[in-house]
Amino acid sequence: MKLSGWAKYPIINTRLHKPKGIAEILNLIKFKGVIARGNGRSYGDSAIGSDHTIEMSNFNKIISFNEDTGQITVESGMLLSDIIETFLPKGWFPCVTPGSKFVTVGGMIASDVHGKNHHKVGSFGKFVDWIDIINANGEIVRCSQKENSELFNFTIGGMGLTGIIIKAAIRLKKINTSWIKQKIIAAENIDKVIEIFESTSNVEYSVAWIDCLQKEKNIGRSLIMLGEHADINDLPIKFQKKPFDYPKKYKIKIPFNFPYWFLNYKAVSLFNKFYFLRNKNKTNEQLVDFDSYFYPLDKIIGWNKIYGKKGFAQFQCVIPISNSKIALNELLLTISKSNCSSFLSVLKKFGRQNSFFSFPFEGYTLALDFPISKNTLNLMTQLDEITLKYKGRFYLTKDSRMSKETFLKSDIRNDDYIKYRKLTGSFDIFNSSQSNRLGL
Repeated sequence: MKLSGWAKYPIINTRLHKPKGIAEILNLIKFKGVIARGNGRSYGDSAIGSDHTIEMSNFNKIISFNEDTGQITVESGMLLSDIIETFLPKGWFPCVTPGSKFVTVGGMIASDVHGKNHHKVGSFGKFVDWIDIINANGEIVRCSQKENSELFNFTIGGMGLTGIIIKAAIRLKKINTSWIKQKIIAAENIDKVIEIFESTSNVEYSVAWIDCLQKEKNIGRSLIMLGEHADINDLPIKFQKKPFDYPKKYKIKIPFNFPYWFLNYKAVSLFNKFYFLRNKNKTNEQLVDFDSYFYPLDKIIGWNKIYGKKGFAQFQCVIPISNSKIALNELLLTISKSNCSSFLSVLKKFGRQNSFFSFPFEGYTLALDFPISKNTLNLMTQLDEITLKYKGRFYLTKDSRMSKETFLKSDIRNDDYIKYRKLTGSFDIFNSSQSNRLGL
């Protein structure tokens, strides 16, 4: 069948399987070109097998929960949304969350997802205690930092190429309400954005929305959203008796693919101007529910259809701290000159992280969405070159079109990962369309 990631590009022919038990998975890994797939929210072809794709949706049970430590043991196909729905009313929340809650635990481990608090706590893998994984020999192996540690560290951020994750133990954190204290700060350009990030590094959550179509002195004009978990005393009296209640959002459903011209330069430019002016004066601290702060797009069902039938591609890189200002200015200037519009443009700061193959390191990460066209694909190739020029790295969970040459230049850890995969036999068994394209 034909299958794609969330961005609907590229579309790949694969054999899709939905096993109901481990025995079925063991039969499937006898073939080559197998990869696990969660809820299909990775953007490109990283969760599409070159021959066989194993959808893990039937592995979606909660196995145990420790109320003293916050450790939850779940099957790998468990959705983050279901974990939140079950444990938020009890005062527990993910230590790290990506921008959508419709992702699986297995997918979060394979991508080593990051959130708006990476500068404070790191990525998701830091809160994974152990993983059970089916390796290339068909063995179920438990791994952790103390047991089979090499497998554990290559699996976190390893894009599913070390085996099929079956279950895992992860940690949640205790919170007092479901609300976030949010403050918005407007910044006139990217240099000011970085200054604000640096001066607010003590705040738990931070993210910047960027108007990437600005020019000259306003290159990188942004709104920075800062957030902290609210305590009960921060809530209005009417909410204090039920601090974990929150308003249920009306879901907007996109029923069909929008025409390709919908997100044109003028339309995005007008939206950006409206959004900036509407929010730039909201300088006072506001209470917002967790859903609005962490998952604003989740209330739009099928939002990927806004980009049209051809889909879109996301570019996401991280630039070292020392090169951040000059690199981000060059990236945003290149986008502005191209007249290609990115509807979603987000900047976050990463803290220090050393890992075997995970994406983050200390620096600034820029994420951009572009509708698929010849011009935008050419633009992203230019952005690749700028990223390499300033010693940056690319996020494979978002990639759908990078060249093998670019990828191999971007990360000195590639050779070690390939050697490990060959040594363990996973190189011959676990392969995605992406890993074939990039030479992994």
